[in-house]
Amino acid sequence: MSSLEWERQRVFLAVLRSGSLSGAARMLGIAQATARRRLENLESGLGVNLFTRTSTGLVPTASARGLIHHVESMAIAAEAFSRMASDAAQASRGTVRLTSSDFLGVEVLPGLMREFHYKHPDLKFEMSISDSLEDISRQESDIAVRLLRPSEAGVVARRTGALRVGIYASVECLERYGEPASIEALRSVPLIGPDRRSADRRRLVDAGLCEADHSFTVATDNHLAQLAALKAGLGFGLCPTTVAATHGLIQVLPGSFGFDVDVWIAMHNDLRKVGRIARTFEALGEALTRYLDH
Repeated sequence: MSSLEWERQRVFLAVLRSGSLSGAARMLGIAQATARRRLENLESGLGVNLFTRTSTGLVPTASARGLIHHVESMAIAAEAFSRMASDAAQASRGTVRLTSSDFLGVEVLPGLMREFHYKHPDLKFEMSISDSLEDISRQESDIAVRLLRPSEAGVVARRTGALRVGIYASVECLERYGEPASIEALRSVPLIGPDRRSADRRRLVDAGLCEADHSFTVATDNHLAQLAALKAGLGFGLCPTTVAATHGLIQVLPGSFGFDVDVWIAMHNDLRKVGRIARTFEALGEALTRYLDH
């Protein structure tokens, strides 16, 4: 594939992501006229229309939707190549891409990265914060922090410890509803829990917190939203002990309920040879271990 062909396909992907030629041009740092010309050349070469022009932007056609997976795979490979090639022998320059869940990426990782960031100010971080898992075996990300042990082939994984999870409430919530004296009493006060995520509900059922058909007062599958509801005093709910301490939440029934969730850090085995990624992996792994030991 020629470099020109890839530049045309990059415009196609940028339009998919931004919804317009102007947005694609800004993403790629090129003139809008250049983006339009490359897209038109790509459509001419393929013999299909990739977008329908509407008053609100460019809408992908069926032909374009059929190509999305392929062009995204190409972009992932190109981005991985660029990360590997940029100062690959250096531990203090270049880019490292991290992926983790929303909760860890917002509540835990930034604070753990601070000291390492100060020591390596020329190191750039791309943070993919989402509950959908990026494939580290395909090097969609360099380093992953997960709550489940990674199982992809060719991946090095290390358990860094466990988050201790308990039932918590805000001061305002406890003042309004009182402190439940037992698990049974807890089921009669407002509970914050999952909405449609069956795995999360099963965890609560297995831990004895509720029945399978329990109706939560605040139901959301987003763990950050659950934490926000806890902080706002909307009810009682689950929270890791280390996170609860930073928000002034108070543990309820500490002797009756609690469980551990393992935290793993992982990367592709080939990346152990890349100085900045290996150094970041070690530093972040050590920081997680210290954090989880508290």
